[in-house]
Order: sequence, then structure tokens, then C-alpha cells
Amino acid sequence: MNIILLGPPGAGKGTQAKILVEDRGMVQLSTGDMLRAAKTSGTEMGNKVATVMDAGQLVTDEIVIGLIAEKLDDDAAGGFIFDGFPRTLAQADALGSLLNSKGASLDYVIEMQVDDEVLVSRITARSTCGSCGEGYNDLSKPIPANGACSKCGGTDFNRRADDNEDSLKTRLMAYYKDTSPLIGYYYAKGMLTSVDGLTEIAQVESSISKVLG
Repeated sequence: MNIILLGPPGAGKGTQAKILVEDRGMVQLSTGDMLRAAKTSGTEMGNKVATVMDAGQLVTDEIVIGLIAEKLDDDAAGGFIFDGFPRTLAQADALGSLLNSKGASLDYVIEMQVDDEVLVSRITARSTCGSCGEGYNDLSKPIPANGACSKCGGTDFNRRADDNEDSLKTRLMAYYKDTSPLIGYYYAKGMLTSVDGLTEIAQVESSISKVLG
């Protein structure tokens, strides 16, 4: 089973992807993670990524598709979760062509619907453990009262520099301009299902589980 999680920055795509990885044995393909890993891999593709990123340029769709193609060759019994890709209609077409060439298919596209004002409030309240990456949120999952991470015991917590209201509004505008057209694209293909992304994490998980069966 191969799926796409769609939604604006902070909608919870990464959180739900991790749950699917743990519960269903799926493989999360996060373009950001793949690019960072490729940059230091020393492979031919990795060297291309490093050259582009070190020059401060945007990585081309061709390179990203190439990285995804390499991952699709790995064995993943539970299937793949595309997180953060595609972002544009051109990327959606390229992903469809790639899957077809591999004899694979895209089974579900799940849109995590959110309210912008609530989303901004939620994102500006989030932080992560500097040691293990465990996520926290002042509103829904505050850092333990003893100041130590519940997962690893670390006491160093970080907030993303771009998790501020002005930056978030810029990122949301980019999402609505470039990525939201994918909602209509996949709806027309009869592949889109929407879930409420602002309910509790467990409720969102349940909604997604009902879609996937």
C-alpha cells in the first residue's frame, strides 16, 4: 500500500507517518530526510545533492524523483508513505509515472484538514528534545514538569527558528499557492479522502486507519 499525506505545514503529517511506520511496517519517505541523508552518503546522487545544496540552490524535481526511485527499489512489505512530496502538480505527474514504471500504484491520498488560526497557535507552541527528537507542544503535550524528556531524559529542548507567526503565514501561502491544487488533482482521480487534522492525535490516527482499512 502506497499513500500520500497532504496538508499544510504543522498539520501533523510527520506524526501520523511515524504511527503508520510503527503500526503497519510502512516506510516513510520524507524528502527533507532523504536529501539530508543523500548529501552525506558519498554516492553519485548524493554528490549531486551536496553540490546543489552547498551552492544554496533548490534541488530539482529530477533529483528528488531519483532519490525516491532508489528508495522504491528497497523492500517495503507495508508500502510507502510520501511525506512532503509531491508539492506541485508537475511532481504529482512525475511520481505517478515513476510508480507506473516500477509496477506500483498510489492507493490513497489523505488530506489532513486544519484551520489556519488554530494551526498557527499549535505550531508556535511546539518544541523538540535536542537529544532524541521527541516532539512536545505547550498546548497538547507539554514538556514534563521535571524538565526532562519522557523518552530519553534529556533536558535540552529546541524550537524551530521558523516556527513563528510571520514565517508560518509565509509557508502557508506557499502551500496554498503550490500544493493545494493537488487536492483537486487527486479528487478528480477518485483517490482523495479528507480527515480532520485538528482532533487529538489518537483520533486522527483512527480516522486514517478507517480510510486504509
